[in-house]
Amino acid sequence: MLIDSHCHLDAPEFDADRDAVIARARAAGVNGQIIPAIAASGWPKLRALCARRSDLFPAYGLHPMYLAAHRDEHLLALRHVLRVGNPIAVGECGLDFHVEGLDAQRQQFLFEAQLTIARDFDLPVIVHARKAFDAVIASLRRIGGLRGVVHSFSGSEEQARQLFKLGFHLGIGGPVTYERARRLRRIVATMPIEWLLLETDAPDQPDAFHRGQRNEPARLPIIHDCVAQLRGAASADIALATSSNARRLFALPNAP
Repeated sequence: MLIDSHCHLDAPEFDADRDAVIARARAAGVNGQIIPAIAASGWPKLRALCARRSDLFPAYGLHPMYLAAHRDEHLLALRHVLRVGNPIAVGECGLDFHVEGLDAQRQQFLFEAQLTIARDFDLPVIVHARKAFDAVIASLRRIGGLRGVVHSFSGSEEQARQLFKLGFHLGIGGPVTYERARRLRRIVATMPIEWLLLETDAPDQPDAFHRGQRNEPARLPIIHDCVAQLRGAASADIALATSSNARRLFALPNAP
């Protein structure tokens, strides 16, 4: 029984076969998917999708890569959807200093505004961080009183330790299956298990065995098996620990 802690199942890449994708995930042992939003325009679709199924859980937020779509009034709208949309987290939000042309100051404003909203609603945060880990950590410290996950973690051992101290998990997905990801694999092999979450980030970031293909949540067991191998642990122990971590962080109902 696995939980995909980060999957964009509402993305248009799944419009043609979404039910089949969900069925394959269930058959593969993935009995829960957390679906973070990227922009306010997608919140109604996300809310409707998750309302139809008890194993899909929505998070609402403003992704830094879609900066041009975000307006100040979306922050007020975010507070409203958090009141009515049965959210389990705020996100996907964060900082991206990798993509050229994204205003860093504007990103920082929207990120910290969403962190404040998450604290006000006592919800965890799903954080995007790319070439911005120190800035993300500084913002988490500045706002304070937060918990959550940095998804698709790609930082250093020291940055991981700082995140643990701040109450943040690491989301581990397809990149860990690539042998060249030596630092990430070393971190995953030795980090405290209580801070580890598994994710696919589908339809993006496929594992090493499906390069160039559309990713989907049914491939979460590939990531799970890689993590178990890196840690020299029993597969069942990794499944139980990571699922328990996700249920605890996001206050998910127990699996049937």
